[in-house]
Amino acid sequence: MDAGPLPPPLPPHAAWRPPRCQGIVLVLQGGGALGAYQAGVYQALHEAGLEPDWVNGVSIGGINSALIAGNAPEHRVERLREFWETVTARPVWPLAPDGDAMRRVHNVWSAWLTMTLGQEGFFKPNYPPAWLRPRGGKGATSVYDTTPLRETLLRLVDFDLLNSGTTRIAVGAVNVGNGNFIYFDSTEGQILPEHVMASGALPPGLPMVEVGTDYYWDGGLVSNTPLQHVFESAGSQNLLVFQVDLFSARGGIPRDLVGVAARQKDIQYSSRTRLMTDVFRVLRAKDVQLRALLAKVPEERLTAEERALKEKLAHLSEISLIHMIYQRAAYEGEVKDYEFSALSMREHWDAGYRDTERTLRHKSWLEIPSPEMGVAVHDVHRAEE
Repeated sequence: MDAGPLPPPLPPHAAWRPPRCQGIVLVLQGGGALGAYQAGVYQALHEAGLEPDWVNGVSIGGINSALIAGNAPEHRVERLREFWETVTARPVWPLAPDGDAMRRVHNVWSAWLTMTLGQEGFFKPNYPPAWLRPRGGKGATSVYDTTPLRETLLRLVDFDLLNSGTTRIAVGAVNVGNGNFIYFDSTEGQILPEHVMASGALPPGLPMVEVGTDYYWDGGLVSNTPLQHVFESAGSQNLLVFQVDLFSARGGIPRDLVGVAARQKDIQYSSRTRLMTDVFRVLRAKDVQLRALLAKVPEERLTAEERALKEKLAHLSEISLIHMIYQRAAYEGEVKDYEFSALSMREHWDAGYRDTERTLRHKSWLEIPSPEMGVAVHDVHRAEE
């Protein structure tokens, strides 16, 4: 089946930064097969010369982050393409489906193949299956085995480069034993294939991953969006942040059970990104107001604690957040995140590429906000806007 080509790579522009921008950050949400959208977003950023200094991911966003941070800029699109073509290589139908109804059948069949056969270079079914294995035995806690993913990561990611400090990377996971969410951050320790795999170990399908003396599951169980880590770690840096979500908090009212399942998944995994940005924006506005008030008080009337606070508030970061959200097609149902056909992958990739191209035409959205504003948030490509 000819699913159509991916957007052809163009020669990248020279790397650049908007005025007063001290870092570009890419924040990648989890979403399984939908992650090809993020690859398209990265390709468009790469061609525009907007290479990230820092990538943050959860689940498939963590895998895409490793493919970016673990390769030189001139090889990143190629490695992303190789990964996505590898995990979607299985033929689904000999002919391209026509119309929403047939496309929905195609996608459900593709998802069924994924559930029964796994995905090349990603995961394979456990044989014998988990329910036939002894309690506590190897393979008793997951439907699939992710050994193929480890091999793929070792083949496509240069972990020496990833840990060199050239590009910061952080991936989120959940400690199975205590339920705590953690970011494995390259500024705090070495990132290995196991850290990336832990970020995407969604139970009960994929097995928990041992890191040190603990076991970890997919970070999406607690927070599917690693944006909070960026806000908390920004320090005094002025940042341009591209937040790439694969599930939309907004959506239509379901009209059948398929729609209910799809909408439930969107709400569950959208991870309240807007709430997080709204809270941060309110807190930053209060910091800016407090900074202005302290500036009006004579220095000799300030306590030591107030002087320390004044010094801290004098170096607040300014952040421009570009919020990009995949908008699912009418025929995509609740299987969209584990429907790994080449046809859907190329559509998702192309959607990310086109959305980013359209976004980058508006240069004002890339500007770092004034110190008085602190944080600017743009939802830039929604049809209703």
